[in-house]
Amino acid sequence: MNFLYFLILVIGLNNLTFAMEKKPYHHLSDGTFRNPEGSPVRSKDVKFSYKTFIKEKKKIDITVPKDHVIDKKIVKENLEKLKNDDYLAWIGHATFLIKLGETTIITDPVFSKNAGPLIFGPKRYVEPAIQLKEIPKTNVFLLTHNHYDHQDMSTIRGFPYKNAKVLLPLKLGKYFKRYKDVNEMDWYDEIQVNNDLKITLLPAVHWSKRSLTDTNKTLWGNFLIEYKNKKIFFACDTGYGNIYKELGEKYGPIDLTMINIGAYDFRPMFEKSIYHTTPEEALNVAQDLKSRKVLGTHWGTFVLSLEPIMEPPKRFKDNAEKYGFNKEDALIFKIGQISKISDIIN
Repeated sequence: MNFLYFLILVIGLNNLTFAMEKKPYHHLSDGTFRNPEGSPVRSKDVKFSYKTFIKEKKKIDITVPKDHVIDKKIVKENLEKLKNDDYLAWIGHATFLIKLGETTIITDPVFSKNAGPLIFGPKRYVEPAIQLKEIPKTNVFLLTHNHYDHQDMSTIRGFPYKNAKVLLPLKLGKYFKRYKDVNEMDWYDEIQVNNDLKITLLPAVHWSKRSLTDTNKTLWGNFLIEYKNKKIFFACDTGYGNIYKELGEKYGPIDLTMINIGAYDFRPMFEKSIYHTTPEEALNVAQDLKSRKVLGTHWGTFVLSLEPIMEPPKRFKDNAEKYGFNKEDALIFKIGQISKISDIIN
């Protein structure tokens, strides 16, 4: 009998060892997640001071140039005019509509006045291009991670198309109880939406947190959208990391990379965030992905860091050629801009 117990114990330990060996690098034993191997690590010397941040934030001029935002009437007219075309529309921050055939995708929809719980958090200084109730029929809802400027519970509750297919990283499905088709994904998981459209969740260099006790308990990620012979890479908030060279080898070339270019400067507390690319690092990511064109996102809507609000697009354009892009291939949209996919990817 003792020998039988011993045999069961050995088999159990072997199975446990095998399971641990099979666990992906980004899955930790306590159920949390981490960035891809070789990603930058935040320095322990970095000290974020909320008091200093608020003091410096008050110095930022949030006067928006008139040409940064398209009039809502024109936005609605253009949505109607292009309803039978494939298009890309910027609602603000990381919220885009991507129409591909009969499918319309929305990314990280945030329509609230502030990015935080209840009335707290950074307030928008630019309204969404249209109201939530005015968006066209949307079939796919993409959520990259749980930060308040991406996962907006007011928008999730009020979203008019709860039959939409929801694609999101692991452990975020609990926020979508009223939706009918919720799909949690690990990195490299693929979902075939229809015959022409496939969406894959890929690694990003970021983190997750919504409260004091849930750091990295949910996953984050980038989405690769493949439609017919086109590839669109929609980045989660991400910092630069070696993973992008690997993704470029495996999934490139990419026709259009949509990537964050704002929320990077935290001086005088520390120079920059390792979790948000600078405009130059965004271009570097796009270069690693073998992108043909790159579109700057995640700017011009909220003050999340301390760079001047119109600095990201200027640095993005000014440095495009250093990373192998023509200036006209480093794209900057106006809020409310709607462009045909055929005009962007040609």
